[in-house]
Amino acid sequence: MTDTDRRVPPAMSARQRVALALLLTASFTLAVDFSVLTVALPAIGSDVGLPLEHLQWIATSFALCSAGCTLLFGRVADLVGRRRVFLAGVALLGVASLAGGVATSPGVLLAARVAQGLATAAVTPAALSLLTTSFPEGPLRDRALGLNGALMAAGFTTGAVLGGVLTDLLSWRWAFFLNVPVAVAVLLLAPAVLPADGPERRARLDVLGALTVTSGLLAVVFGLTTAGRTSWTDPAAFGSLLAGAVLLAWFWLVERRAADPLVPVAVLGRRTVGWGNVVGLLAFATETSLVFLLTLYLQDVLGYSPLAAGLSFAVLGVGTVLGGAVGPRLIAVLGTRSTLVLGSGVQAVATAPLVLLGHEPGWIALLLVATFAGGVGNLVAIVGFVVTATSGLPDREQGLATGLATTSQQIGITTGIPVMSAVVTARLDGGVLSGITAAVGVNAALCALTAVLAAVFLRPGR
Repeated sequence: MTDTDRRVPPAMSARQRVALALLLTASFTLAVDFSVLTVALPAIGSDVGLPLEHLQWIATSFALCSAGCTLLFGRVADLVGRRRVFLAGVALLGVASLAGGVATSPGVLLAARVAQGLATAAVTPAALSLLTTSFPEGPLRDRALGLNGALMAAGFTTGAVLGGVLTDLLSWRWAFFLNVPVAVAVLLLAPAVLPADGPERRARLDVLGALTVTSGLLAVVFGLTTAGRTSWTDPAAFGSLLAGAVLLAWFWLVERRAADPLVPVAVLGRRTVGWGNVVGLLAFATETSLVFLLTLYLQDVLGYSPLAAGLSFAVLGVGTVLGGAVGPRLIAVLGTRSTLVLGSGVQAVATAPLVLLGHEPGWIALLLVATFAGGVGNLVAIVGFVVTATSGLPDREQGLATGLATTSQQIGITTGIPVMSAVVTARLDGGVLSGITAAVGVNAALCALTAVLAAVFLRPGR
C-alpha cells in the first residue's frame, strides 16, 4: 500500500482488540525489563555477593543476548511459526524471572538475566510480527504500531521509576517477580486469541548464517558496552568490535550463496528495509542516550536523588505516549517518509536548546519542556520507522522484517550511551556540565542527520 492509499482506519474486531492488548502487554513488560534494575544495582550486588566492579554484568548479560540473538529468533519465527516462538519466549521469561527473584548467588542471578535476554530476543520480534500479520497493511496496522511504540517507550521510562520505587518500598526482587503473573496470564490467553501459523513452505535454517550473524552481533554489542564502561582504546573493546565487523562481513558473503538464507540479500537491498533500519537505529540511539546524559545532569549537576531524577522523566513518558498516538495520524496525512522527517526534525529542534543548561535549579523547566517535545518527535519518528521497515513484505518475511527492526532498536540503545559517554569524557577538562552539553549538541546533530537521511534515501522511487 502506498502512502496516498492510507485512509481513516476501520474499527478493530473484538478478537483483534484482545490480541493487541495481549501483545502490547508483553512488549511493555519486556521494555520495563531493560531499565528496571538500573537503580537497584548496588542493592542487588550487596544481597547476592556480586562485587561492585562486576555489577555491570547484570545489564550487559541481558543486553548481549537480547541484541545478539534477536535477528536469529525473528527468522526462526518465520520458519517454525510466530506463535510458537512467542509462547516459548514468554514461558522462558516467566521461569527466568522467578529464578532471578529467588537468586542468592551471582551465578544464578546472571544465568537468569541471560535467560531473560534470550526470552526478549524471542518474544520481541515474534510479538511484532504477530501484530503486523494480525492487521492488514494500512491504517489499522499503523495505529497498532503506534500504540506498540508508545508503550515500549513508556516501558523504558516506567522501568527506571519502578525500579527505584520497588527497591525503596519492597525489594529489588519484585522487579523480577512482577513478570511471573504477566507471563502466566499471557500463556493462558494467547492460544485463544493469537492465530496458529506456520511456514508457507519447508525451509532449512541457515546454520552458518545464524552462527556468523549472532556471533558478530554479540561481539559488536560486547565491544560497545566495554567501550562505554572503560574506554574506546580498551583492547577488549577494539578487538571485539573488529571481530564483530569481520563476522558480519562473513555473514554477508554466506547469505549471497545460501540456498535458504537467514536474511535474503534482496530484502536488505530494499531501501525501506536498509535505510529504514539505519534511521531507526539513530532514532533509538539519540533518545536513550539523551536520557543517560540528562540523568548525569540531574544527579551530578543539580544534585537530584536517583528516584527524583527518574520521576523527572515522567514528562518524557507522556510525550512518547502522545507521539505514539499522533504518529499513525500523521502517516495517514503526510506519508511515512514525511512523518519520519518531521519527527526527527522536531526531536532535533527540541534537543538543541538543552546545550544551554546551567548549574541553577531553574533550568529544570527547560529540561521538562524539551524532553516532552523531543519525546513526541522521537516516537513519531519511531512509528514511521517501524511502518517503513515492515511495509511491502509478505507475511512469510514479517519475522525477518521485525527481527531486523528490533535488532536496530537494541543496537541503537546499546550504541548511543557509549558514544555520548565518550564525548562527555573528552570534555571533562571543562567540568561535568561542559561534557554533558557538548554531548547534547552531538545528540541534536544526530537527530538532524536522521531527518536528512530519511528525506534523501527514503524518497519514493529512489
